[in-house]
Amino acid sequence: MKLVVGLGNPGLKYNNTRHNVGFVVVDSIARQLVPGGTATVKFDALVIESQFEGDKIMLMKPQQFMNKSGHAIQQAISFYKASPATDLLVIVDDIHLPCGTIRLRDSGSSGGHNGITDITNHLQGDQWARLRIGVDEPGVVPQSDYVLGKFTPEQQEAIEPACTRAVSATTEWLRNGIDEAMNKFNETQNSETMR
Repeated sequence: MKLVVGLGNPGLKYNNTRHNVGFVVVDSIARQLVPGGTATVKFDALVIESQFEGDKIMLMKPQQFMNKSGHAIQQAISFYKASPATDLLVIVDDIHLPCGTIRLRDSGSSGGHNGITDITNHLQGDQWARLRIGVDEPGVVPQSDYVLGKFTPEQQEAIEPACTRAVSATTEWLRNGIDEAMNKFNETQNSETMR
């Protein structure tokens, strides 16, 4: 089972906030890969189970709030006897990347992100893939207020194509693994940002 997890906070008031960009991407993946798929509640998360090119996949949106995301993921990993290193991709916002930038990594520190910290604690290690989507630095705005705020119109223009690239990067990960996805999408991103 391949697990594609978008991080965010449940509830209408958090819709389309910077911290919920992981939910937005998973919803886009569901529309593209599982058209007509219906989410069910499993592992304290909204999930859609399907198949992609012969492999079982699960799209997941944990419903325990950002800083408790690890519990749902750990339950799913244990139930399916999946390997975090090869079977898990977590999609998450990142204030340390410019808005509209995506970056894939196969492991690493949390960078101060509470959702990633909780997943690392539950899985007892950081050897799992993450797809980070830049939302800009908060500047003078307190970080908690910033990430729970909505995108500015200028940021929205940048985030929409980033989400499209994130869907393509996820598809590449499902097909060929994290190394191929990093080579293809991080390199493309670097050349775009250097122009």
